[in-house]
Amino acid sequence: MSPNAESKEIENIPGLEKVDPVKVEKYEKLTNPLKLNDETMLKIRKIFEDEMDLGLQVNPKGCLQMANTYIPQLPDGSEEGEYLALDLGGTNFRVLLLKLEHGKMADPIVKHFHVREDIRLGKGEAMFDFLASCIHQFLESNNMLSRKLPLGFTFSFPMYQKSLSCAHLVSWTKSFNCEGVVDQDVVKMLNDAIHRRGDLQVEVAAILNDTTGTLINGAYLDGTCSIGLILGTGSNACYLEKVERVKNWEGEKPSDIKEVIIDIEDGAFGDNGVIDFIKTEYDREVDNKSLLVNSFTFEKYFAGQYIGDIVRVILVKLAQEGIIFGGKLSTKLLTHQCFNASLLSSVEQDSIQMTTTNCRKICQDLDLEYDDEDIAILKHICYIVSDRAAKLVSITLASLLDRMDKPGLVTIAIDGSLYKHHPRLDALLKKYIAKFAPNRQFCLMLAEDGSGKGAGLTAAIAQRLRKSN
Repeated sequence: MSPNAESKEIENIPGLEKVDPVKVEKYEKLTNPLKLNDETMLKIRKIFEDEMDLGLQVNPKGCLQMANTYIPQLPDGSEEGEYLALDLGGTNFRVLLLKLEHGKMADPIVKHFHVREDIRLGKGEAMFDFLASCIHQFLESNNMLSRKLPLGFTFSFPMYQKSLSCAHLVSWTKSFNCEGVVDQDVVKMLNDAIHRRGDLQVEVAAILNDTTGTLINGAYLDGTCSIGLILGTGSNACYLEKVERVKNWEGEKPSDIKEVIIDIEDGAFGDNGVIDFIKTEYDREVDNKSLLVNSFTFEKYFAGQYIGDIVRVILVKLAQEGIIFGGKLSTKLLTHQCFNASLLSSVEQDSIQMTTTNCRKICQDLDLEYDDEDIAILKHICYIVSDRAAKLVSITLASLLDRMDKPGLVTIAIDGSLYKHHPRLDALLKKYIAKFAPNRQFCLMLAEDGSGKGAGLTAAIAQRLRKSN
């Protein structure tokens, strides 16, 4: 699918024509490392493909987990019944009820819960007992305690799956550190907690993460969907892989299955140093100030948690070199993550609309002295950082399109705040995917709430698989 070359999102690229040529020369030297040429992009692609192959071996190597989800089917419209979903990935989580009839989904019933710090840092068994009690509260409030319901469990922490309903926690992240859960089967722990109560007719049928849920939800919305992508605070992708390529399969590999969803965990692409040749001094500074240094290398080039701070670090460097803001720094600009993805999107909105309103307000809020040249440079920085982000995401998606080699149109389901709110990203992705995979038809689709709806749909798929077996 060719992008719309006439779209203002691509056309209105900020320039530096009105900036002092001496400043421009210094600026170009400092920012050229952020610009990735075609030769570099093809090199990244080859490394990405090699790392994927390494991750699918019996004894996986490399930096990509290439996790087998054991989900061999996508929604096909035959899904029927009521399904629960539990979406756990942070201090707040949700329980949902999905009702499917003739493949159509009614608006889910949703209830939100908060996980207190003492639960997040306490005994693992107590944490799962808490989750079971929340499921009980949800069902009781909806007069459904007597219903026998399958549950899809979205568990957004690093895990190693052994089947569709068996996954061992690799490590806690975020604000969780429950004792006695690492290396344990979290599905079994939740099922045990449900059974301990003795008053619930609920069984965990499937476990997944939000990326897999996005693909499942996308396939429910569009039957041509074969790739799921998260572009939010963090980033990850999954896709349909040919079963014959998947060597790391627990147990006997079913002979009647042709494809399975593979969760790449590509946020970690480069953790072993294989793409350090694109790492700039700005990327190193952002990494060094991150919570997990030398981890999640790939997503630190573009994910929402980091992309704004890359811009901030560049601005600080340019000010120190006397190129911007009269060589003066403010206390606010020196504050880690004061310039976030939302501000970057606002600057890009100004570039597209050929205005300066957002840029001026941002500079004022950051206590910066600025002029028209500074605004032009700010716009240009945000564009080249966004452009690099789009290229890096696109080269992996182009690789997946060629790898799957599907005839006809392939839809890529995307969720995440960065994709939803960045005004230029969709157009740039279309442009670069088309460039790097010129013989593939594709479209991008926003598929929200894969962690909720996708979990319920996966439970429905699990039920269908059980019946067919």
